[in-house]
Amino acid sequence: MSDDISALYRAILAKEKGTIRKDWGGKLSVALAFPNQYRLGMSNLGLQIVYRLLNERPDVVAERFFLPEGREMALYLRGEGPLVSLESQTPLGKFDLLAFSISFENDYLNVLQILKMGKTPLLSEERGERDPFVMVGGVASFLNPEPLAPFVDFFLLGEAEQNLYPFVDAFLEFGSRDKACLASTRERKDVLLHLARNVPGLYAPSLYDVVYKKNGTLKHFVPSEKGVPEKVKVSHSPEGGFTDTGMPLSCITTPDTEFGSKVLMEVGRGCGHACRFCAAGYVYRPPRVYGESSLREGVHAALKRCPQVGLVSPAVSDVPGIAELMGMIHHNGGRFSVSSLRAESLTRDLLKHLKDSGQKSIAIAPEAGSQRLRNLINKHLTEEQILGSVRMIAGISNFSIRLYFLMGLPTETPHDVNEIIELVKKIKHQMVKESAARGKIGRIKLSVNCFIPKPSTPFQWLPMAEVGSLKKKQQQLKKTLVKSGGIVVNSDVPKWAYIQALLSLGDRRVGAILKSAHELNGNWKKAMQRSQINPDFFVHRSKELDELLPWDFIDHGITKKHLKMEYHLALEGRLSDICRVGECVRCGVCREKT
Repeated sequence: MSDDISALYRAILAKEKGTIRKDWGGKLSVALAFPNQYRLGMSNLGLQIVYRLLNERPDVVAERFFLPEGREMALYLRGEGPLVSLESQTPLGKFDLLAFSISFENDYLNVLQILKMGKTPLLSEERGERDPFVMVGGVASFLNPEPLAPFVDFFLLGEAEQNLYPFVDAFLEFGSRDKACLASTRERKDVLLHLARNVPGLYAPSLYDVVYKKNGTLKHFVPSEKGVPEKVKVSHSPEGGFTDTGMPLSCITTPDTEFGSKVLMEVGRGCGHACRFCAAGYVYRPPRVYGESSLREGVHAALKRCPQVGLVSPAVSDVPGIAELMGMIHHNGGRFSVSSLRAESLTRDLLKHLKDSGQKSIAIAPEAGSQRLRNLINKHLTEEQILGSVRMIAGISNFSIRLYFLMGLPTETPHDVNEIIELVKKIKHQMVKESAARGKIGRIKLSVNCFIPKPSTPFQWLPMAEVGSLKKKQQQLKKTLVKSGGIVVNSDVPKWAYIQALLSLGDRRVGAILKSAHELNGNWKKAMQRSQINPDFFVHRSKELDELLPWDFIDHGITKKHLKMEYHLALEGRLSDICRVGECVRCGVCREKT
């Protein structure tokens, strides 16, 4: 390692507050890796929670790794040595365990880059003595881990508060690095067997036999060893992120993040609105709401460390007492920002608190322009509610409004795209009308994303729209709305959405395409051309409802019967009820608790 890299890391650490440094003596050493840049990784509350949980144990030391960027990457590519940790600049290969936290499929390629830079064999079957075990967690892993299966020794599926400590206990049963982590290839399998048999939520891909039919679909997916579970049950914490040490807060603050020097605080986990496209709304069931006293205690703890708090939840405006909590932050001299809001749950008090806290932009998500498509995705949101929220927002302040839409939803037609245009024009009209007295109006910013069917949702059987069709619809939208003035339209790139869909819906054969893309320096087009299986098979093919899917071995508690029912209701354009925790047993999650 060069002095230049060491100096860069010392400069990063100097800006941090809350960094944890521990002596390595006699401890399990964990390289906690986020497969993207530092500023994104340190904005990820999940990563910070895992970092804190690991380091709270006296028998573990966890240090962070990120994907190098800029001058840092140039130094590594110049041959300045293997990738080293941020805290102590220890080479990755010296750690007992390499644990990736992955939220997005688009980061899969970065996983292979970090393995390469850390001098760790890419394929799990090629690792042996002196190679760390490679583990993956995070929401992407418990949607569909299969595209990463060839590269990962085991996945820990579920929420860290529930399964991380049982895993560490089981891993340490093999003793120190001298016993578990200097094992031969054969002995490494014994470690995997021990973990798979004893740790809830642990999935070791090499311990399963996968056979395909002649048509390319899965024939069977079964354990190859006794005692290995046929279904891997995802672990959920009954209390969400709340633990003996209090509310889920970020433990490190630094100005070099997406949120700046803020303490992030989770104010709720999961979402009960049951939007049919939303994977998080399904795999984080049941939604968990923190008590108002716990939220107040969390805010006080956060403000002791920093005057700025980032409130994180799938829908912050749904949290009971959220306006009062915001007022409490102001009363104590603090400021806050929010991650997301729902149009139908906005209130004037909440918006006034956002204005007082300096928030310049409000994000709401109609998702579709037509009521037909909003019903199809079970959005529970009408045009009247959307426009009413816009009037309220514009009446309070010159907020810019960011609108989230999906393009390529099932059964979408050009008329539905025109409905987006008409809805945005109506929103602009309401903003102009409400802002007239002030003589100033906030901007409208559209974020238009391609719809990608996700595992464990009612849309998992449906194909993604063709790339050419998505391009034409995007052009239609931008061409019309830009002429209106004061409207900015941003959209993702359909060809990259296709890659995300491939990594979301593919089985472990997609790992070969991923490896080729890595070897070709990210040239996905050439990697897919070299593939023995057509990637369209995963992306553009409608699946049979009785087909064995690559992720069917994962048990989220939701019955397939429920997903099929929601699938049929969607195609009929019918709404279903929101999630009512403890009051219904429709999806199967709460049935286990009655």
